[in-house]
Amino acid sequence: MTLVAAPATTEQAAPVRRRRQLRWQRTLSPVIILVAWEAASRTGVIDEDKLPAPTTVFATGWRLAADGTLGDHLLDSLTRAVIGLLIGGSLALVLGSVAGLLRAGDDAIDPPVQMARMLPHLALVPLLIIWVGIGESMKITLVALGAFFPLYFNVYAGIRDIDERLVEAARTCGLGTWQRIRHVVLPGAMPSLFLGLRLAIGAAWLSLVVGEQTNTQNGIGFLMMEAREFSQTDVVVLGLFVYAGLGLLSDLLLRIAERRVLSWRRGLQAS
Repeated sequence: MTLVAAPATTEQAAPVRRRRQLRWQRTLSPVIILVAWEAASRTGVIDEDKLPAPTTVFATGWRLAADGTLGDHLLDSLTRAVIGLLIGGSLALVLGSVAGLLRAGDDAIDPPVQMARMLPHLALVPLLIIWVGIGESMKITLVALGAFFPLYFNVYAGIRDIDERLVEAARTCGLGTWQRIRHVVLPGAMPSLFLGLRLAIGAAWLSLVVGEQTNTQNGIGFLMMEAREFSQTDVVVLGLFVYAGLGLLSDLLLRIAERRVLSWRRGLQAS
């Protein structure tokens, strides 16, 4: 016997069409801003020397991409961001899990981390230069520090916010320690983990911007600093666009992963 899928009813198809319509609506406001910016620059309301039109910036980006300059600097920036994020993120996952699950870990790890978070990590640049020099180590360390704190605190809070009655129910059902972690703690902490990842990636890009403007010979930050020396405002704005694009792309990929991993979650939908 062959099973034939029933066609979607009008009531089922309507929400899908509505969600697609809402996604397109989200692009309207950025497009309106770009059009207004372009019009203001072309009519002289905005000085082109201080803020070039979007089409000028895109033309500059196309030229630098065509001769390979933009790709080389972008690759250097991505390498620093990925390595720093992996180091800071791995430490945050391990330390946040230990502090959240074990009382001894909480006593040993959380107090110094709480003290350290009061220090703005970007203010550590002079000290990092003394400790690790002005090379790649300083920039990667800065990115790792930026990614560490948001992820650590969200992992810690995600574990501690799990309802203890669920853990007790799992223990009553005969689940061992690792089974309780796998079936109760991990799913319960996942939403906070993804939130921490999104914040960590944002902090990593912010740290990279600062790090690449300190005695660097490559990277998007260096490209912007070099352009500033020659008053090439279009290249400076292009660098900002590149940072913004990388941040949006990484956030989008994380949202897609979150939607698939947490497909069981039903959040409140805006009306």
